[in-house]
Amino acid sequence: MVKVAPSLLSADFSILEKELQLIEKTAAEWLHFDIMDGHFVPNLTFGPLIVSSLRPKTNLFFDVHLMVENPDFYIKPFAQAGAQLLTVHQEACTHLHRIVHAIKEEGLKAGVSLNPATPPQFLDYLLEDLDLVLVMSVNPGFPSQSFLPAVLPKIRYFSEKKKERGLSYEIQVDGGINEKTAPLVIQAGATVLVTGSAFFEHASPNKYVEALKLFSIEKKKV
Repeated sequence: MVKVAPSLLSADFSILEKELQLIEKTAAEWLHFDIMDGHFVPNLTFGPLIVSSLRPKTNLFFDVHLMVENPDFYIKPFAQAGAQLLTVHQEACTHLHRIVHAIKEEGLKAGVSLNPATPPQFLDYLLEDLDLVLVMSVNPGFPSQSFLPAVLPKIRYFSEKKKERGLSYEIQVDGGINEKTAPLVIQAGATVLVTGSAFFEHASPNKYVEALKLFSIEKKKV
């Protein structure tokens, strides 16, 4: 069944603990942290302090997405803060293989993200080393953007490679995920859905998460 990862970027930071409790009342398994440095992407969000402050308050899986330049500088601080998965951008890494293994040396799962314009073939040599591939379905940097359908073949590509090579990495999709777009990415092979404004603005976040999971059950029946 597909995993759901609400993105903290779309939460109300004036009531952050209540927003966390809201997530915990749903069937979502992961909490997604969008870390932006104002350089790799134009926005600036938060750092390890937010991660460490929330870690004692929940058992959700901490999924940290580094949209930053020089991601190697951030590996140890986020590991110490309580991250369980660190995802870096292929576009931000000169020595991607080295950084992936530096993440694993800290005892964390390692993921790599690709911007919409980056070909999936760039990760062919590294797939055996990854715990997660993140396909950006918007250009990173801002919440509440519209889904880009052009990334669907990229999701299918990673799903096919996963089957061909007998691998087990998660295929995560981030950007514009809602009840209309979730079936498309699940059908293409997504296994983890990052969802922001569609989750926090929904009248019933619990029913929303259940709906996303139902799409993956329906896919198995096809």
